[in-house]
Amino acid sequence: MFKKQLIYVVAVLCAVGSLSQAAFAGSWQQNVAIGGFNSVNIYTPDTVSSIGSGKALMLVLHGCVQPISNYLTANLEDAAEQYGMVVAVPDAMNKAGFSCWSYWQGAVNRNSGDYANLVSLANTLSNDPLRNIDPEQVYLTGLSSGAAFAAQAACAAPDVFAGVAPSAGPTIGTSSNGAISSCEVVSPATFSSRCTAYAGAASSHFATQLAVVGHGSADTTVNTCYNQQNANGYAQLYGVSAIAGSNLVSDGVGHTAQESRWSDDRVAMLWFDGLDHSWSGGDGASGSYVSGESINFASYLASYFAQHNLRVDRNQRPVVSGLSAVSGSGVLLITGNASDADGSVLQVALSVSKIDANPPVLTQTINTPVDAVTGDFAAQTIALADGLYQVIARAEDNINALGESVEVTVRVGPPPPSSPPTLSDLTASVVGQCATIAGTVIDVNQDLSSVTVTFANGPVVAAVVEGSQFSASQCDLAGGSNSATVVALDGANLSSTQTVIFQVDAGITGDYNLHISQGHITWGVGYSQCYLAFGTASFTMREVPNGQSQCQWVADAEPSCAGPLQVCSGGGGALDTDGDGVADNVDNCPVDANSNQSDTDGDGIGDVCDNSSGGGSCTEITSSNYAHVAAGRATTSGYLVYALGSSDYLGWYNTFTVRTLAETSTGYFELASCP
Repeated sequence: MFKKQLIYVVAVLCAVGSLSQAAFAGSWQQNVAIGGFNSVNIYTPDTVSSIGSGKALMLVLHGCVQPISNYLTANLEDAAEQYGMVVAVPDAMNKAGFSCWSYWQGAVNRNSGDYANLVSLANTLSNDPLRNIDPEQVYLTGLSSGAAFAAQAACAAPDVFAGVAPSAGPTIGTSSNGAISSCEVVSPATFSSRCTAYAGAASSHFATQLAVVGHGSADTTVNTCYNQQNANGYAQLYGVSAIAGSNLVSDGVGHTAQESRWSDDRVAMLWFDGLDHSWSGGDGASGSYVSGESINFASYLASYFAQHNLRVDRNQRPVVSGLSAVSGSGVLLITGNASDADGSVLQVALSVSKIDANPPVLTQTINTPVDAVTGDFAAQTIALADGLYQVIARAEDNINALGESVEVTVRVGPPPPSSPPTLSDLTASVVGQCATIAGTVIDVNQDLSSVTVTFANGPVVAAVVEGSQFSASQCDLAGGSNSATVVALDGANLSSTQTVIFQVDAGITGDYNLHISQGHITWGVGYSQCYLAFGTASFTMREVPNGQSQCQWVADAEPSCAGPLQVCSGGGGALDTDGDGVADNVDNCPVDANSNQSDTDGDGIGDVCDNSSGGGSCTEITSSNYAHVAAGRATTSGYLVYALGSSDYLGWYNTFTVRTLAETSTGYFELASCP
């Protein structure tokens, strides 16, 4: 992404999703039916992970006789906010014994029972664009029977789970007899062979999986032998060796644990000081089989996995600075500097486009080397016709990673007669009673003075202009039809004006009785949280999609006041996550565009997302944006490129911005890889 030029794009895209995210962010969604489970409690933080792209995800599996509501007071949200990690606590569907996860029963593979449900839950949440989860940062943990089940699930699907953390759980493949007091001995070699067998064809992914095991030092329920046994098993599986000694992990006085590690930080083992057979929630945690005696295990895991995750790309991208383009004798002399903090710069790709043409014309591309010592580069263009040119530079490092693009605009030849700036590609993105107006502004005289936006409720807002792009926002807009007038003014006092019309949802305002009567909340779901927040006063609720096939009414500024998931009302329209024109509730692949709904094997799963035999109608093409447009896979709007069919934003119109498109049905392309 062109960070310096396209900040407005990021802001607009964030604005589009933020209303729906408001239903998630900073609060628990309780009893959500998702991923094959009837009831999942989900916490989505406002923050993002410090590594990778987006948020991490951790699934937490309950123990026997332990309702998932107990984890609402386990300090999981503290870890979620601090480390940018979505937390999901599912209630087991196929329980055994005393409401346990049935780790000792049935086949252990990714397509069976709750193992399949956990894979589905992880993938469904990761594919939800509103939650912004990085699929390379998905982890699995659990307590007791949940720990054993988590360990077996991570063995069965190591490609899905980058890290696993069983706490106070029996070793994989043991019987229910070994759960209470006694210890079933499993050698490291047996552990490794069992786990590898569960994985099948996915076993190569153990090379990048991490494991943390933990156990309370005062646990008299599940034998503490399993902690060391599990650690030794993972060490054998990953091929690592124990590091001598131990470390003290402390969350403050009285909240400590003893830590041992294995080579390359692939395995860690914790003894929670003074903890009984409970989930270690840290200071203030409470509930049945949840204790505040030791450290916050969720925070430890979030930190450990973020530090040592082997699947995210940690390479620092090269940087272009001091870009300059000087016109002389009909050519441009382009100079600048490129650097790479953790490697070296291989080359700098330059793109020269005549931007006062409609559409812009790509004139020349140049790959220029850099000085190995100083990082300086220089290049000269071919002879250019008079006009306004945009030069874009992007550095490539020694492992072929590309940095962010930097651009400069320069004129060749004499300036044209004075003319007003040109406005194009205006859009309005509405979030609640706020709107963001964005678009493109070109001034061929290069004397743009300002862009202002006047909203219906009165104020004139100065737009933020980045390169040729602008954006301006305003809140407290009235419900119904609204307009915003955009004025671009140059130094000669010449101006252009355009008006944008858009709709604002003002929500519904009333006390809790009104919201109950209209079905926004019920006595069982939403009433107590709304009453605690607002009492008998009036408050405003809006309907937002939950990222699946349903909607939820959520109160302004108080996301804990939210109703049950339900069918979206007619006013909001049916949710269509993949934008293929087929509503999610009837789409046989709701997160993969397939407007023709092709289902070759008739199993109810569309071909584009069906991994079974007979499915898989998807063609993947990786090429430059210029080539995508030339081949009819994408279209241009101004200087920007959009995929044909899905209208996914692809970036600038040039030859070195490379994107992968998936043709999921004839003539329908989206920014994605084929399944």
